[in-house]
Amino acid sequence: MGAGAAATARFFFPNVIYEPSQKFNAGSAKSYEVGIVDTRWLIEQRLWVVRTPQGFYALWARCTHLGCTPNWFADQNRFRCPCHGSNYDLGGDVIAGPAPRALWRTKIELATTGDLMIDKAVLEDRPGLREKEPYFLPFTA
Repeated sequence: MGAGAAATARFFFPNVIYEPSQKFNAGSAKSYEVGIVDTRWLIEQRLWVVRTPQGFYALWARCTHLGCTPNWFADQNRFRCPCHGSNYDLGGDVIAGPAPRALWRTKIELATTGDLMIDKAVLEDRPGLREKEPYFLPFTA
């Protein structure tokens, strides 16, 4: 009877995993150079921020094949996965290898302070949708 009461009491206190927020401040939008894949968030947040002449997008640095972290090779203008050889172009599209899908784009917004706010909990990889807001942030300055 005591074990049954303990099990019932334990039911009311579930195991909860407390994780940090997936939304973070990526700094001032003006601090990012046009045409550069910015790697400052690769270690801490596992993503790249890309600024084009038209605006910004952020790519989650997770290969869609088996989840390894690809590397950016500026001289080849591509992301390459070291695990099984998947290659992605600047937009995250698969150009070689076993990866079945494009890299995920994350939600990106401009705060009233001029900072980029990135939310890794909101992802998109479908062509036609990922090139629009909130996965692409129009910005010229």
